Amino acid sequence: MRILPYSINNKEVWNRFVEDSKQGTFLLNRNFMDYHADRFFDCSLLIYKDDVDEGEENYDGLVALFPANWNEEERVVYSHQGLTYGGLLTKAGVTQSEVLQILQKVLLYFEHYLGADSLVYKAIPYIYSRMPSQEDLYALFRAGAQLQSRSVATVVSVANPLSMRTLRLRQAKKALEHGFYIERIKEGDSDGLREYWQVLEGVLQEYHNTRPVHSVDEMSLLMQRFPKEIKLYVVKDTDARIVSGVVVFETETVAHIQYIASAMEGRKYGALDLLLRHLCGEKYRDKEFIDFGISTERDGYYLNEGLVFQKEGFGGRAVCYDTYHVDLDRSHIQKMYCAVVDKDAKHEIPFLNLKAISDSFEPMLSRRVIRVIQSGRYLLGEENSLFEREWSEYLGVSHAILCGNGLDALKLILRSYRILKGWNAGDEVIVPANTFIATILAIREARLTPVLVEPRLCDYNIHAEDCAKAITERTRAIMPVHLYGRVCDMNGLLSLASQNDLLVIEDAAQAHGAVWQGKKAGHIGDAAGFSFYPGKNLGALGDAGCVVTDDDELARVVRSLANYGSSAKYVHDYEGVNSRVDEMQAAVLRVKLPRLDADNALRREVARAYINGIKNPMIMLPEMPANEEEHVWHIFPIRCPERDALQSYLKEAGVQTLIHYPIPPHKQLALAGIEHGPLQLTQRIHDEELSLPISPLMAEADVRYIVELINRFVV
Repeated sequence: MRILPYSINNKEVWNRFVEDSKQGTFLLNRNFMDYHADRFFDCSLLIYKDDVDEGEENYDGLVALFPANWNEEERVVYSHQGLTYGGLLTKAGVTQSEVLQILQKVLLYFEHYLGADSLVYKAIPYIYSRMPSQEDLYALFRAGAQLQSRSVATVVSVANPLSMRTLRLRQAKKALEHGFYIERIKEGDSDGLREYWQVLEGVLQEYHNTRPVHSVDEMSLLMQRFPKEIKLYVVKDTDARIVSGVVVFETETVAHIQYIASAMEGRKYGALDLLLRHLCGEKYRDKEFIDFGISTERDGYYLNEGLVFQKEGFGGRAVCYDTYHVDLDRSHIQKMYCAVVDKDAKHEIPFLNLKAISDSFEPMLSRRVIRVIQSGRYLLGEENSLFEREWSEYLGVSHAILCGNGLDALKLILRSYRILKGWNAGDEVIVPANTFIATILAIREARLTPVLVEPRLCDYNIHAEDCAKAITERTRAIMPVHLYGRVCDMNGLLSLASQNDLLVIEDAAQAHGAVWQGKKAGHIGDAAGFSFYPGKNLGALGDAGCVVTDDDELARVVRSLANYGSSAKYVHDYEGVNSRVDEMQAAVLRVKLPRLDADNALRREVARAYINGIKNPMIMLPEMPANEEEHVWHIFPIRCPERDALQSYLKEAGVQTLIHYPIPPHKQLALAGIEHGPLQLTQRIHDEELSLPISPLMAEADVRYIVELINRFVV
C-alpha cells in the first residue's frame, strides 16, 4: 500500500474517485475544497493498493482518499476544515480489514511527516453513503478515538414521509392567500442573493447573535462554481420582496437544507411552511433524505423554536454529526492493524527510495519550489540566506556558507586556510584511509598532501593514538571523517591537534544531526564541510554543499572564493571558483531541515532492529554507541567474509544493497603513486563491507524480512 500527498496534478483522479466512492459528495470535490485553500493548509492524501511509479498516480489501484488540512500552530490535522463533514473515502469493495490498514497508515503518515500531535475527524453521516457500513468508525475505535462533540440534525426519509396532503396545509394556505409565491434565485442573480443574505443576517443577528459562516460574496462564488448542486429558494410577497428562503446543497441522495431564514412578515404568514411543503413534497421526491441541518444555538443543547416549528410535522429522525479526536500515539496506532508477513513472499526493497522521501515532504516541497520559480530570483537570493541562517542556528555555529557540493566545501576550507595560514604546497593533512575518495581529492586539489591513517574496526573511524604516529613537521591539519554517520572520538583528536598546533577540519558529509557531547557534528573542530547530495540524511534535489565555522576570517575568504574570489561585484581579491547553490535547492533544504532530528531517530530505530535481530555468526555488525545521538546511521554497514555471496543472495530475494566502498582510495587509478603503508584493515573493510537498506521510511515488515533473510544465510 502506498500513500501519496494530493497535488493539483491529481485533481481529475481525485474527483473521479469522489464520484465513484461509497461516501463521496460534491462537498469533497476538489473545486469545493480548493475554494477554502486560502484559509487552510491542505494535506489531503491518496491511498493506492500497490506501489505506483512516478507519473502513474492514476485512477487504477486507488482505493481511498483522505481529505485533510493542517494547523501547524495547533499541531493538529483536521479531516473537515471548511467542510460540513469529511473523512475517509473508499471504494465499495474495500473491506473492514483494509480500512483498518488504510487508516493506520494515514495516522502514521501525519504523525511522522507533519509531526502532528492529533487528528480531529468529523465522520460522514450514514445518510450520505451509498453503502452505509461506516467501517471508519470501527477503525477510529481501534485508534483510541474519543468523541469530541456531537451535533444532532433532523432528517426526513423521503420514502416514508407523513402525509403531504395535509402537512402544515393551513399555514401554507395562509401564505398563498397573502400573495406569497416561491421562486429560485438563479446563479448570477447577485441582487437576489444579496437581498436574501440581508434577511438571513438580520434574523441570525436578532435571534441568535451570530453571522452566516459564508459571506454573500463567498456564497455567490460557490453558486457560480456549483450551479447544479447549490440552490437558493425564496418566498416573495406581492411587492416581489424576499420574506424567507433556504439554501440547499444537493448531493446524490440528500438535499441538505442550510441557512433557513424568515423575516417577520414571512413568519407571520407561513412563508416557510409553503416553501418546505414544496421542497419535501415535490422538488426532492427523488432524493432519499432531506437533511434540515443542525442547531448551533448554545452548542446544540436545544433546537431553536423556529426550527422545531418547521421540522416537527415532517416525521423527522435524528442523525448525528460526530467529531472525534485521535491522539497520534505511534505505539498505540501500530497496534491497530497487524499484517501477517508471508515469509515465502519475495519483497522488493530498494536501498533508498528517493522519490518516496520527496513525496513525504509534499505538498510543502512543491509549493516552496513553485514559490522560487515565481519569485524570479534563482541564485544568491532569500532562500540561500534563510537556509544559511537556519542551518547555522541548528548547528550552533557562527557561519554557514552554501557552496556547490561537499567536495567544494572541503576544497574551499583548505584553500582558505592556505591563504590565511600561509601553508605551503605539499604540507600534510591527516585523513582516514577508508574514506570516500572526495575527502582525499579535496586535499590534493588544494595542493596539499594526504597522509592516510588506518581506522579501527570498532567504529570505522580514525583515533588519536594512530594519528599521533603520522604527525611530522609538515602536518598542518587533521581531517576526521564521521563515516557512515558516526561521530569520531573527538576528544582525543582535539587534544592531539592542540598539542601540535594543528587545525581540525571535519568531513561531516554523512553526519547531519549527529551529536558529540552536546555539540553537533560540524561544530566540534575549527571548520567543517557538509554535502547535501540527495541521498544524504538532509538531501537536496541535486548537488549542494556547505562550509560551517566560527572563524570570521575563514568564513569571509570561503564566501569570496566560492563566488569567483569576489568581495564586491566585479571586485576580485582571489582566484576563485563558481561554487553556488541555486535558490531551489536551498528552498528544498529549508523544507526538510525541521524534520531532520525526527528522521534520524527513525533511522536509529531501524539500526537497533538490525543490531538486535541479526544473529548470524558470519555477520559482523556495527555497534550502537552508548550515546545513541553520536550516530545518525546514514549507512548501516555490516561485514561478511563472503560479502559478494551475501549480496547476491539478498538481491535474489529482492533486497538491494550497496558497498561503501568496493575499491579503497589508495587502490584507485586516480590516486596512483600516493604514499601509504600496508593499510591492511582498510583493505579488509573494503573487501567485507555491505550496506543494508536504511531510511526513515522503512516499514517494520521490510526490516524483519531482511533480518530473517540474513539469519538464514549460509555458504
